[in-house]
Amino acid sequence: MEAEHIIHKLQRALVRRIEQLAISVTSGGVDNMETYKYIIGQINALESVRQEISNLQHDKELNG
Repeated sequence: MEAEHIIHKLQRALVRRIEQLAISVTSGGVDNMETYKYIIGQINALESVRQEISNLQHDKELNG
């Protein structure tokens, strides 16, 4: 499998997981502040990874 294909699948998986976590927070699926903070931390971490992958792809495109 090509690296670009793997990266694309990883990005889609990250976006899906972020959306799932966001829905759990907004739909009242959180029963206490500790769980809320944990989920928000997960979202932040996944967003950071997603952004880093995007930055690396952009750098690769610029450098050819």
